[in-house]
Amino acid sequence: MQPTTLLFYGAIILIVVLFMFRNGRKRQRDAAALTESLKPGAEIMTSSGIFGTVESVDDAENRIVLRTGPGSTLTIHRQAVGRVVTPVVDEAAPEPVLLDDAAAEPEFGQRVQGEPEQQDVPPAPARRASEQPRD
Repeated sequence: MQPTTLLFYGAIILIVVLFMFRNGRKRQRDAAALTESLKPGAEIMTSSGIFGTVESVDDAENRIVLRTGPGSTLTIHRQAVGRVVTPVVDEAAPEPVLLDDAAAEPEFGQRVQGEPEQQDVPPAPARRASEQPRD
């Protein structure tokens, strides 16, 4: 084999390995974010499609107690969590501020005082006898 062919194959293998490491780090970041958002009160979906609200998290046993309905709870393994549907909102987060100019904007279709009334459209001019369609 020629040295350029070996360099080409080596470059391809290097690129594949770099993408594998990159995807692994991304999965680790996503798993860490999921773990941080598993707090009591968060609504989650399990990997089997069951929706519930987290009641308690046991880090030592890797168990989560879900409330799936009135009076029914499930104990699942932490890895069975598919995704967090509704994360817990911190009360310390400030509410969004409504600016004065935003409140002054009318909603779509709302009439504004002082808006000119819609004028009647003038009728189309009459056609001449030579322009009339023939039957």
